[in-house]
Order: sequence, then C-alpha cells, then structure tokens
Amino acid sequence: MPSHKTPDSAKLDRIVADAQRAAQAREQDYREQALKIYPWICGRCAREFTRANLRELTVHHRDHNHHNNPADGSNWELLCLYCHDNEHQRQLEAAQGTTKQTARGTVATHSPFADLKARMQEKKGK
Repeated sequence: MPSHKTPDSAKLDRIVADAQRAAQAREQDYREQALKIYPWICGRCAREFTRANLRELTVHHRDHNHHNNPADGSNWELLCLYCHDNEHQRQLEAAQGTTKQTARGTVATHSPFADLKARMQEKKGK
C-alpha cells in the first residue's frame, strides 16, 4: 500500500526523528560519564552491577531535570531499574498529594509496639 505523506508530514517526521536521535545521544553521553565517575552500585539498595547486567543500572537526575548534566555528575545518581521507578513514583505521588493514601483509603497509623517498653517493664515488675 503506497504511503500518502505530504511534504509537511515528511518534514515533521524528520524533525521528530532528529530530536529522538539527539535525545538518545545526550542520554548516552551523560550515562557514559556517570558510569565512569560512580561505582556500579545502586545508590538506594546497594545492588552491585557487572558488565553482564549493567543495562539495569540507570542514571537518575536528582533535580528531575534531564537537561541539567554538569560534567562533575553532581546532579546524577546511579539507581537500579526498580529503585529508579520507585523514586519517580514517589515524586508523582508527592506532586499529587497522595503519599498518605492507598487505593483502599488512608494508610494505617496504628503502632502496635508503641507501648512495648512500658508493657515489658510492667511484666518484669510482677
């Protein structure tokens, strides 16, 4: 089936493709820099990485600005895929003001061991 692209849509496709290539090149550039600067360890869970699983280690921008890439790496931290996803989820929840709620309602605030020390002292006294 022949393509019926107008000259404008073809130009737009080229612009989008160029922008995607540039974004990938920028990402690769700061990723490579971060991997040279920092040890291959997740900054949250301390999982260690080797060349075999290095693709699972991501660069997280501390200020969430992907264009802020200082050469000293001060805006980066290496996080595994899971910790990186968790960090972004926490940011989304904080922005929405839902950090204290779950799908079922509010998070439980009961602390079953709040008076444990007093109970243990009470038991020793008897």
